[in-house]
Amino acid sequence: MSAVAAGPQYSGAMSDATDRPPAPVARACEPAARAAGIEAGARMTKRAALWRRLPWMVAGALSLALGVIGIFLPLLPTTPFVLLAAFCFARGSARCEAWLLGHPRFGPVIAQWRANRAVPLRAKQAAWVMMTVSSIVSAWVMPVVPWLPAVCCLVVGLWLWKLPTAP
Repeated sequence: MSAVAAGPQYSGAMSDATDRPPAPVARACEPAARAAGIEAGARMTKRAALWRRLPWMVAGALSLALGVIGIFLPLLPTTPFVLLAAFCFARGSARCEAWLLGHPRFGPVIAQWRANRAVPLRAKQAAWVMMTVSSIVSAWVMPVVPWLPAVCCLVVGLWLWKLPTAP
């Protein structure tokens, strides 16, 4: 028997747990959520079915994993994958979105993106350097179609550079 059974059934905001209210958001998450102009889960007014949230949660987890791998692997840019993870978590899990917004490294980038669609200059420069290095290495290593990674990186790099620069 759960501790919630004594009180009224919870029917509030969306949560990953179905039989209890969502865990309170840590205080560290609140400034990032406010800075982004949203409260975690504000877009989710009704409780969505698990089958509708699960694909978003899986896509968000995969995007975040690719973003973290991109920190160490030069071929993968980190910032676009983290932004994609925030997009997916906003539709699938308020708790994961709040955690991501409160993260000391990823939270400010997401807040700046949501506020004015801007990416910090340092992130743009790092992405360009890493994609250039990885394109050169992949052209040297790949026997077939050595130019393909360079073209993909160029497209992502141009899109990233055309975005406004965060102050």
